[in-house]
Amino acid sequence: MSVYIIAPSASRDLNQIADYFLARNLEAGEKLFREFNKKCHNLANFPSIGRSYAHIRPSLRGLPLDGYMIIYQAIDDGVEILRVVSGRQDLESLFAQSDDE
Repeated sequence: MSVYIIAPSASRDLNQIADYFLARNLEAGEKLFREFNKKCHNLANFPSIGRSYAHIRPSLRGLPLDGYMIIYQAIDDGVEILRVVSGRQDLESLFAQSDDE
């Protein structure tokens, strides 16, 4: 069975997104998180469906989600969700920063 793992950095991203929707529109937030779970299950079974960001990091891939981007990498038995960020986020600088930490 394929699985998805949420990295601590993605968990922090999701907490920030939840806080945003909690203050603004709970129903829209619930819808976004339902879609997130569906996409993650789908990614676990089909890890190559997302766009490759190999120019940033060899195994890096991304899949859009309602204005956000699910950034992940394939692992032996599924995918690891690395970040969930705004679709406007500069991924090169984001991963350059995380490489420095």
